[in-house]
Amino acid sequence: MQSSHAASAVCAVFDERNLIADAGLVPVMGLAERGRLSQLVRERVRIDGAGNSGGANPAAKVTSLVAAMCAGADSIEDADRLRHDAMPVAFSGIRAPSTLGTFLRSFTHGHSLQLHAVHRMFLRNLAAHTPLLPGADKVAFIDVDSTHKRVYGPAKQGAQVGRFKGIRTLHPLLATICTPTARPVIAAVRLRQGKAADSRGAERLVTEALVTSAEAGCTGIRLLRADSQFYNADVVAACRRAGAHFSLACGMNPSIKRAVVTIPDDSWRPIRYPRAVVDPDTGELISDAEVAEIGAYTAFTGRKKDEQITARLIVRRVRDLAKPATTGEQGELFPAWRYHPFFTDSPFETLQAEQQHRHHAVIEQVIADGNASPLTHLLSGHFNANAAWLTLWAITHNLLRSAGALASAFHSKATTATIRAHLIHIPARLARSARRLRLHMPERWSWHDAFTELFTATHAPPTA
Repeated sequence: MQSSHAASAVCAVFDERNLIADAGLVPVMGLAERGRLSQLVRERVRIDGAGNSGGANPAAKVTSLVAAMCAGADSIEDADRLRHDAMPVAFSGIRAPSTLGTFLRSFTHGHSLQLHAVHRMFLRNLAAHTPLLPGADKVAFIDVDSTHKRVYGPAKQGAQVGRFKGIRTLHPLLATICTPTARPVIAAVRLRQGKAADSRGAERLVTEALVTSAEAGCTGIRLLRADSQFYNADVVAACRRAGAHFSLACGMNPSIKRAVVTIPDDSWRPIRYPRAVVDPDTGELISDAEVAEIGAYTAFTGRKKDEQITARLIVRRVRDLAKPATTGEQGELFPAWRYHPFFTDSPFETLQAEQQHRHHAVIEQVIADGNASPLTHLLSGHFNANAAWLTLWAITHNLLRSAGALASAFHSKATTATIRAHLIHIPARLARSARRLRLHMPERWSWHDAFTELFTATHAPPTA
């Protein structure tokens, strides 16, 4: 593709007052209104006593930040995108970036907890009004993981050198909900200091995520999945209290090594992955492995008797390609294996339980979505402002996932970046006719059918 005119024959003039760059915000924020986002903020978030009046009208400020994130904002300054030309005609209550920054800096830990409550209730409302989690009445997976966000400068509160040597980070912890046919939505988030242990606060987060999943319509089997950092008795106890199952990776500690050695050779069953998976030790792609199960393994034997848990220990083993086999006339003499066990009370058959546990990596898609937009960096020097920003990203992520579910089958599984490109970043000219606001959009927009489905669903009369 090349320009159809010479450079000297092209000019640009900013003189059109009836255009908006992100027409997709009209149905998306309409969906937020159906989910009662503004009402929930007014009811739950109360920032009193802020000397700079930062807590005034929190509903308008939260919705302005969510709209900015839907449009791809990764900093406070990007919220100025909402104030161009005809945007005040389509929306009211848009706040300036300076006002939004003051609002975030007014947050304390207690205010962050209030925003968490809004996030949970908003997810429940979205799940009730959209096909956000199809199949949740049969089986749902709750995944827990942590990530590190690199920050720069010693002035950021909570930024510390933790897992990565010489790198200052903040340490978010999150839990997601998905089904076999739905992409994950965020059930709970927490921001911790950079050197906080991965499992710090995990029990409370797991409890919150399981309660949220039940409120979001997960009435069938619920299976909590996590890496070995969350393999502890408190996390398992939280699952038992909530009536959920667990599937936790565990390292090869001495007790598990002794148990693995007792597995008979004829108990190993071959398994082949339709898609190659990444070996967590070497980073290589593998598609063949063997799986065996120990039906009754007692974990956490160092705890009190009533805190010890007996459940299934499922072990996957793969050939250790890092140790070349002995070659010669006899060929390979002793094959070398690497073992990857996980502890579970899953009600599913062994091979199915193993495949479901490996699917835990789906939570990395959520982290990647965040890193590609609002979580490109954590913007403030104030820890609680960053914690609020993290929760607002979670609200935005769930809102975009709901919009994609309403638009089309393709967009229900697309990344949030794709949803923005197809359904949000649509230019439109606003016109008034017969007391109605009309959006004139590109005639040959490739995704106009999906946008029409979304627009119709969010602007139809609400059902009882």
